[in-house]
Amino acid sequence: MRLTLVPIPNRYNGLTQRTVGLPAEAYFDPALYERDVQRIWLRNWVYVGRSSSVATPRSFRTFELGDQPILLVRDEGRTLRGFYNTCRHRGAALCRESTGVLPSLAIICPYHAWTYNLQGDLQRTSSKRLPEGFDLADHSLYRINVQERGGFIFIALTDAVPSFETTFDPPLSRLDAWPLQDLIVGHASVKTIQCNWKIFWENFTECLHCPVVHPGLSQLVPIFGRGLILEGDDPNWSLTANDPDPKYKGGLRRGASTWSLDGELVGVPFSGLSDEDRRRGAVYVINLPSVFIVAHPDYVRVVRVRPLGPELTELHVEYLFSAETLASPRFDLHKIVDFADKVMSEDVAVCELNQRGLRAAPHVSGVLMPEEHLVHQFHQWIASELART
Repeated sequence: MRLTLVPIPNRYNGLTQRTVGLPAEAYFDPALYERDVQRIWLRNWVYVGRSSSVATPRSFRTFELGDQPILLVRDEGRTLRGFYNTCRHRGAALCRESTGVLPSLAIICPYHAWTYNLQGDLQRTSSKRLPEGFDLADHSLYRINVQERGGFIFIALTDAVPSFETTFDPPLSRLDAWPLQDLIVGHASVKTIQCNWKIFWENFTECLHCPVVHPGLSQLVPIFGRGLILEGDDPNWSLTANDPDPKYKGGLRRGASTWSLDGELVGVPFSGLSDEDRRRGAVYVINLPSVFIVAHPDYVRVVRVRPLGPELTELHVEYLFSAETLASPRFDLHKIVDFADKVMSEDVAVCELNQRGLRAAPHVSGVLMPEEHLVHQFHQWIASELART
């Protein structure tokens, strides 16, 4: 079961039967939150950040997923290695800073100076002699799975993780026309929102809220102003099947070229994009549970989701540009960031509003409307993940 925003032609997408949502307690109960972390977050590929954040040999960064401490290190052969940020001696954290460069080709525990090479192998301890039966080879760092694709870093804390290629929807190759590997982070921001991580994803997967909550976005993308994401979300889609108006077909309003304050290009447009990709103005690729990537005609936006608690979620947003765009004297970052921040702030406000009302004693669960078929897909994905052995 995957979540898909790919339009399916000549078909009505909406739910046709009464469908209830998740139990209200799934959004605030500490035990159910911990179940989410253990059975979903720790068993799937999770986006960490751009490869450029660990670009050179000996560079490192640390990351926390739930209560699990992670260390990423670029070795002398430029291979990115992933470990638990935990010394095999007595469990001390190996690196205290969030990013940095190791002073030598070694990871040295700051507590008792156990020393590992950049492949995670224990080289020596600080003891005067080793106890009988102790073998350095048996005490390498705890390794984790790492994947780098298109300049993106993903980690997985289990070998039972799904195939990396199958966890994107659509496949990451959908963005082959964008030079992902070469793009540079021109801006990044972090928001902490007071809601369960699932509420953010639910809000992302429906646009019933768009006409009221996102007036600016609804003007830029007219179909959103109708409370729809895809053409087939309209039960009467066939009546306008031959009408190219964006309010029926989706995509940017006429005259607009990208997602920005005025709809005008801010960066140098990427060559090689199809006319359809330019018309749409935004191509989404999703990797649940941690990230969605939005490719625009002149930049790429990456939104990472990370659970911090039953009712607390972190959003980390990266804006990626070509070197040519960043060097252009006409480049105005604020036209992109201010627009995205406004939309994100509007989403944050309603996500937190959603969280606030969920503890009402009689509210056992919500109900989904036909346009919320993607929310239903998301709930099905959660159920399948929780049931996965």
